[in-house]
Amino acid sequence: MLAVKNLRVEFGPRVIFKDLTFSIGDKERVAFAGHNGAGKSTLMKCIGGVLLPNGGEINKPKHHRIGYLPQEGIHIQGISLYDESESAFAETKAILDEVSRLEKDLPNLDPRSAPYSDLLNKIGELELQLDGHDPARMKPRIQAILGGLGFKQSDLTRDCGEFSGGWQMRIAMAKLFLSEPEVLLLDEPTNHLDIGAQRFMENYLHSYKGAIILISHDRSMMDGLTTRTIAFHHGRAEEFTGNYSSYETQLKDRQDNLRKQKVNQDREIAKTEQFINRFRAQANKASQVQSRIKALAKIERIQIDAVESSVAFRFPDPPASTHLVAKLESAAQVYQLKNGEDLTVFKNLDFEVTRGEKIAIVGPNGAGKSTFCRMITGEEDPTSGLHELGPKSLPSFFNQNHADELNPTLTVLETIEMIQTRGATMTARDVLGCFLFKGDDVFKKVGVLSGGERSRVALVRMLVRPANFLILDEPTNHLDMKSQDILQKALIDYPGTLLIVSHNRNFLDPIVGKTLEFRSGEDPRQFAGNLTYYIEKTDEEDAQSSGKTSPTSKPNPAAVRPKGPQLNPKERRKRDAAIREKRSKILKPLQTDLVKTETLISEIETSQATLTEHMDSPDVMGDPEKLAESTRAYANLAEKLEKAYSKWTDLSAQIEKVEAELEQ
Repeated sequence: MLAVKNLRVEFGPRVIFKDLTFSIGDKERVAFAGHNGAGKSTLMKCIGGVLLPNGGEINKPKHHRIGYLPQEGIHIQGISLYDESESAFAETKAILDEVSRLEKDLPNLDPRSAPYSDLLNKIGELELQLDGHDPARMKPRIQAILGGLGFKQSDLTRDCGEFSGGWQMRIAMAKLFLSEPEVLLLDEPTNHLDIGAQRFMENYLHSYKGAIILISHDRSMMDGLTTRTIAFHHGRAEEFTGNYSSYETQLKDRQDNLRKQKVNQDREIAKTEQFINRFRAQANKASQVQSRIKALAKIERIQIDAVESSVAFRFPDPPASTHLVAKLESAAQVYQLKNGEDLTVFKNLDFEVTRGEKIAIVGPNGAGKSTFCRMITGEEDPTSGLHELGPKSLPSFFNQNHADELNPTLTVLETIEMIQTRGATMTARDVLGCFLFKGDDVFKKVGVLSGGERSRVALVRMLVRPANFLILDEPTNHLDMKSQDILQKALIDYPGTLLIVSHNRNFLDPIVGKTLEFRSGEDPRQFAGNLTYYIEKTDEEDAQSSGKTSPTSKPNPAAVRPKGPQLNPKERRKRDAAIREKRSKILKPLQTDLVKTETLISEIETSQATLTEHMDSPDVMGDPEKLAESTRAYANLAEKLEKAYSKWTDLSAQIEKVEAELEQ
């Protein structure tokens, strides 16, 4: 499907790739691997047509499309979210518009004339093209994919320019998924996704019909998706079968074998050079010396990647803390929007953090994770309620915004040295080396760094400061696998207290022992386990709510809502009566209407199938009037089907909303 042949890419004197050659077949799931700076993103830009190579070829079948999702830099405005998503179906819409235009011309022609017959044939050809596009499914697909990526029904009419950078990337991802290109290029697609959107994306990619090329630092996602890895070293490509973990094992074995071969090669080269130096001045050995000099020049020297430093990062010893590290009591956070309305993030929240706890914080974007982090550390006061830090608590907070607070005139090294305390177990250069700043990189001014590099400097700056209460908001977004492993091991050994916002399951699972979940409009919940445990329990809950298990099943004891106001028996009976009344008056009619709509959809689809067979019969194909009548009937059915699908989607959203309200 896709062939890269003798590709060469260079930036000034630096050669990124030289004579790079590989191919990718239909429906393959391929990971691009290699250290930061190896050229993975550069190659993906070349394949996606964003960057022109200096030489070589990238070949694909004529009608195959390539879809590319970059790491960042997308900004869309001046068009609604729905219209931008619908533009993925530009070809389908063009055919529909053409059919509509031609149908308007039919009444102006004589049904017995040749132009009338030609026009009908053209409409028929276009209708056949539409069979493969299934236009009636456009709106439901748009709503399903946008919903899966975290957009609400109310977002559909919003201008894309109103969404932040992370949501802009989701819009681009949704449009790519809807357009279904034959080759899908994804560069760090999880960076801007919460755990719900990431799981939707992974499920979507597992059933994707085309080929996928993926760059990611999320090992669990790559292990579950990719079946082949192409790794880049010194401008060359090496291929490995299997997922990412299999690649790492194979790479280690290959490097071990290569080191053994290099030892043997170095030994032979040393012998040859010794012979040349010993007999260079002897005339009777001149021919042998020249022969060995020529042989030595022809040897292709084995190159070994520089061995990564074995140094492991270790946090500064934290000062002792009291048992209570931080507490929120009856806390609420309410923001006033530009239109004067209030946005309540949460209310009546009671939560305690005790010494030594390591807690993962998960939930959709906008549910209050970052707000909670700012409040629990004291960076932001609650609108009402109490916040309390333990008397000996010393918090240190990292979030992506802290990268913007760095002094742009300082070097990377100066930024860390001015924070690091005396007597630290590691030098500033060693710590920076753990997080991808090596060699002369440490002397770069902060002002010339990329966004990802500044974020890493901010992370290191926070990590070297002594603290007994760490709060990390998405710390792995700009770290490669090696740096993630270093940070993970350091956090496992860290004796202090930790709150960490992340969706990276492979990174989090060995670190945390508790998970705190935030959901929009609901109280936060605690789960007594790591991220994998949390996902298993929420999957069980989803199965129960969808009717796959008995509705009388007991609530999951692992999910405990933080303490809030308790109801007395009388209030509880009153609340239960109100729920029953609402279920009877509102939910049941919606469910009945949904069943009727599903039946209608089935009937329309059956009628379409019958009509299609009728239109294909020689009797109809040979009669222009019958064909025109059947075409109009099919168009009417398609319109009814689209309306039915839209109604089904709206009813499903209403039922989901009512059920969520009843559960509160």
